[in-house]
Amino acid sequence: MTDFISNLFANLPTLTMPRFGLSAVLDIAFITFVIYKALMWIRRTRAWMFFRGALTLLMVYLAASMLSMNATTELIQQGFIYVAFALMVIFAPELRKVLESLGKNRNIPFLSTLEDSREANSTQCVDEIIVAAREMSRVKTGALIVIEQQVPLGDLEGTGVAIDALVTSQLLINIFEHNTPLHDGAVLVRENRVKAATCILPLTTEHLSSDLGTRHRAAVGISEVSDAYAVVVSEESGYISIAKEGKLYRNLSENQIKDMLLENIKPSKSRKFRPGFKNKKGGK
Repeated sequence: MTDFISNLFANLPTLTMPRFGLSAVLDIAFITFVIYKALMWIRRTRAWMFFRGALTLLMVYLAASMLSMNATTELIQQGFIYVAFALMVIFAPELRKVLESLGKNRNIPFLSTLEDSREANSTQCVDEIIVAAREMSRVKTGALIVIEQQVPLGDLEGTGVAIDALVTSQLLINIFEHNTPLHDGAVLVRENRVKAATCILPLTTEHLSSDLGTRHRAAVGISEVSDAYAVVVSEESGYISIAKEGKLYRNLSENQIKDMLLENIKPSKSRKFRPGFKNKKGGK
């Protein structure tokens, strides 16, 4: 009996514990982080319903494999190839947002050293924009001014009419005057200069208040795909609003506008903007 037990254990395969080094721990942590972020991103986009559909299809595939349903498994396998191409086409805007958000991440040392050394928009430039917005607000002239930051907006500049002039309140007011050739669309400001007018901006797909029109949707849209600030003057109410990071801050005072525009430019010399007192995306 003793010999039988000894032979039994002798024939068992040798079990070895896997060796976990620092690289394995980092590998697992990185993959876990990527999967978690991907799921959180999917939950906030149209991809969630697509993901649920793909998961259902995968469960059907596993069940068909277990039941040896060869025709069904072959059909699903061929379908997976087209699903991959459909993902890239259907969710191209969402994938672009993910890559752009990675590019805008200033917490990555390597990327921060590659940021443009463009001249910051000066206080005088901001003052001129505020004066123009105030005057246009008084007479309810609609306006949309996009102030470029670190993310280049050259593709949007190409959709408009080139100007390349120093930012002044008189210039901005004249551009947005009713019935003028350049009043429709957005003005792009870069390095204290008006680079182009009548620029076409992407519209947000998020829900906004019903009293907001295309101008406000375009302002939020450009702030979603870049770090630009979009100053909007409402043609209906005369309210001055700012779109930033996909959020719309409405009916701001001149001091609030100045603090917000200078926040990212000269944070040490301007007060920190506190958006909590204003409703976002559709509040009055």
